[in-house]
Amino acid sequence: MVTYKKPDVEQFLRAYTIQDFVLNNDESQLIFSTNISGNFNLWGLDLPNQFPYPLTFNDQSCQGLCYDKDGKFIIAAFDNNGDENSQLYMITPEGGQLNPIRTSEGHQHLVPTLSEDGNRLYYTSNKDDSTYLKSYCYHIDTGIEETLISGDDGPTYLFDVSPNEKSFLFLKLFSPTHMLAYVKINEELISLTPESSEQHTVTDVVYTSESDIYFITNCGEDFSYIAKFNIEDKEFSKVVSLQGEIFKMIKYDKKQHLLYIVSERGVEDQLYSFGIETAKLTELKSPVGVINKLEVTKQGNVYLVGTSATKPSNIYRKKINEQCWDKLTNNRILGMNEEQLVDPEVISYPSFDGMEIEALYFKANSSISNDHVILWPHGGPQYAERKNYDGVFQYLLSEGYSIFAPNFRGSTGYGLAFTKMVEGDWGKGPRLDNIEGLEFLFRNGLADREKVFLMGGSFGGYMSLLLHGRHPEYFKAIVDICGPSDLFSFIETVPEHWKQMVTQIVGHPEKDKEKLIEYSPITYLENMSKPMLVIQGANDPRVVKEESDQIVAILTEKGRDVEYIVLDDEGHGLTKKDNELKIYSAVNEFFTKHL
Repeated sequence: MVTYKKPDVEQFLRAYTIQDFVLNNDESQLIFSTNISGNFNLWGLDLPNQFPYPLTFNDQSCQGLCYDKDGKFIIAAFDNNGDENSQLYMITPEGGQLNPIRTSEGHQHLVPTLSEDGNRLYYTSNKDDSTYLKSYCYHIDTGIEETLISGDDGPTYLFDVSPNEKSFLFLKLFSPTHMLAYVKINEELISLTPESSEQHTVTDVVYTSESDIYFITNCGEDFSYIAKFNIEDKEFSKVVSLQGEIFKMIKYDKKQHLLYIVSERGVEDQLYSFGIETAKLTELKSPVGVINKLEVTKQGNVYLVGTSATKPSNIYRKKINEQCWDKLTNNRILGMNEEQLVDPEVISYPSFDGMEIEALYFKANSSISNDHVILWPHGGPQYAERKNYDGVFQYLLSEGYSIFAPNFRGSTGYGLAFTKMVEGDWGKGPRLDNIEGLEFLFRNGLADREKVFLMGGSFGGYMSLLLHGRHPEYFKAIVDICGPSDLFSFIETVPEHWKQMVTQIVGHPEKDKEKLIEYSPITYLENMSKPMLVIQGANDPRVVKEESDQIVAILTEKGRDVEYIVLDDEGHGLTKKDNELKIYSAVNEFFTKHL
């Protein structure tokens, strides 16, 4: 009888990620950014042919894509080994060499948008203002560049350009829970939402004509809704909302004069169409649990990229007037089917103050379980753990570990008020939500008090360090991936255009000094007695390498068991497959050593 080897880390992590995609005007070519070869590059599909071919070989992440309407060229934004300083390049549809079009070393070039005739490139950059940013119009045919808008009281990003380029939409990002949108006509800047003393957000915007704008906002509400702004009348009106759902994406179908809307309903997404004339909202079947991007073509066809807990990233197409989705890419887990993967249970539990917290619980198959649970506090912190494919989770589950991922206060998807709860409270509410989650598992026989590991990245790395320092008795060993260790040095070293936002989210180093000391993991070094593995990208612009260096150095000096891995070609997270395989093999070995 033939027996097969147990699945290894490569089988789970070799499933590729699709970062972004774009189509030419007649839908004959689809271009997408993916790490199918191990590093991110642009690949193409000549539809209806579904066999991909490479277009670039620069091995870098893509932060933006747009296709000239006449099919002459593509604009792509690439950074360098995770430094997030994306530069803009022009590429032919056949691929090949990158032709720099807007570059400035050490600066970001964001949100590239092309005019209908392909002669003008719009984008936002911090090259001339590192704090508030500026947006530009670059005339490709003449090489002349003009400034469209200069940010003044907050980082200001270009959102969209009207069909005839008579007006421009901009977003002022004060924080993830305070984002205001404006339309600029000539020299007049008009807010899309009514004046309000309460912070709110505008998260997606689309022109349906030269005068009508539809957008997602939570102005005056806890949950977001679709609103409309008429430029001629300067009139704001609510259009549609759904109880308990947060709209996150909106696209316009010009052919059918309707909107496609993506909403968050707990840990999964829902897809709707909304008839602008009929005001009818219709729920549509989605092929995935989480939609990462959706586009509507001039022919009325819908394309999306998304994942589910047991399905890796793929691109799908729904043709106009059809109900079924065609799968255009065939990304899957090698040697395994969906039934062999773990779909998490959605559970909720009361926290220390009675607040209900939702969480995902991935239970390892009883035939291979080692009875250990990994607590995974997510990053962000204004983010959420959702039902998307995570190869690391599925790999660790195959090694026998169950995984508990709470959406503690501050997470998105549960209303604006819930998301704002982490602001100025990094070190108390979310920390205790994680601890109460573990206690819930213990009470319900879902975890053994003596068999818990801890791992997180970014804010999750910070929370892992803080939980280790405040509650070491709960954990056998800890993995920290690029987590801030000292909130004072973290605030000082974030990118310049983040500093206003970080003051609201984390705190002010002088006004909130005592609280920041209390919430900094480095305050509790004496309690950090359990084995640790620390992982850091050398080029990380968000949580700089010194955040990990300092805590590793001090704990090593104290004789603690600390392993440290620095990746010279990564930034805030892992983008290269070889690095992913190296790191998560090391994580599994680290946990195995401390079973």
